[in-house]
Amino acid sequence: MFLFKLHAPRSVIVGGGIFAYANSLPCSLAWAAFGEANGALSAHEMRARIAYYRRIDPNDRSDFVIGCRILTQPFFFEEPEWIPVPSSWSPNIVSFKRYNTGEPDGMALWEMVNHRLARIPVPGMAETGARYGEPHLIRPRLGQGAFRILVTDVYERRCTVTQERTLPALEAAHIRPYGNGGEHETRNGLLLRRDIHSLFDAGYVTVTPSLHFEVSRRIKEEFENGRDYYALHGRRISAPDKAIAISRSPSRASRRASSRPATASPCRPTPCTPAPPEKRE
Repeated sequence: MFLFKLHAPRSVIVGGGIFAYANSLPCSLAWAAFGEANGALSAHEMRARIAYYRRIDPNDRSDFVIGCRILTQPFFFEEPEWIPVPSSWSPNIVSFKRYNTGEPDGMALWEMVNHRLARIPVPGMAETGARYGEPHLIRPRLGQGAFRILVTDVYERRCTVTQERTLPALEAAHIRPYGNGGEHETRNGLLLRRDIHSLFDAGYVTVTPSLHFEVSRRIKEEFENGRDYYALHGRRISAPDKAIAISRSPSRASRRASSRPATASPCRPTPCTPAPPEKRE
C-alpha cells in the first residue's frame, strides 16, 4: 500500500492506493496510458513540468523517460480524517519511506488507515476483512492504463507477431474483450502492432492454441488485399512464459481458436477461417 503525504509544513497523510507495478517509461507512453491521471491537463503540460523539474530546455523534444509507479484503488480521506505522520518520519526525507507492520509505527499506521477505509466506499477494498489483526495482501485491480503498461512490459515492448519495437505503434489487446467479461490482467493480454490489433478485434486474424498467427481469407475476399498480413500467416508468436498458458476448451459459439492466458476462453465473436499465404508475383 502506498500512502500520500502533503508537503511540509502540512505533514499529514491524506490518502493512498494499492501498489501494482513500477518501471521507467517514455513520457509519451505514460500519457497515452493514463492521460490526466498523470497530474497534468495535457501532454504538453506534462512535458513542461518534467522539463522544469529537471532544469532542461522546455523546447527539448526528447521523449523523456520517467519513473512510473502504478497504483490502483486510490482513496482519499476527508480533512478531519487526515493522519499525522509517525514520529519516525524525518523532515529530510524527499522521496518516500517504508513502514513495516512488524514495527510499532508501521502497525499503528496500518490500523489507522484500515479504520478509516472501513468507513468510506473504496472499490475493491471490501475483501480486506477484519479492520485489525494479522496483515494480509490486497490484490490490485488493474485499470485500462495499468493493463496497457503491464502487457507492454511482459512482452518486452515488442509486438508478439512481428517483433516491432516502435512503442507508439504498439497496443495492448484483450484476448477476451473487457466488455464480454475479460479482465484487465496480463494473462488476458497480447501486445500487438496497432493495425494487427484492429484486425484481431474485428476477427480477421487470430492466434491458435499452438501459438501460431492465422489470417482469415476474408481479408482478401472483402478488400482484395492483405498481402503483408498473409506473409505472417502461420508464424509462431513470441509468447513469454510468464504471460501465456493455453486453454483448448472453447466456450463460445464461434469456436474460434486463440491463445489463452491461464484459463481464459476464446474471445472474438467472428470466426477466423485461415487462408494460405498469397504467392507473390
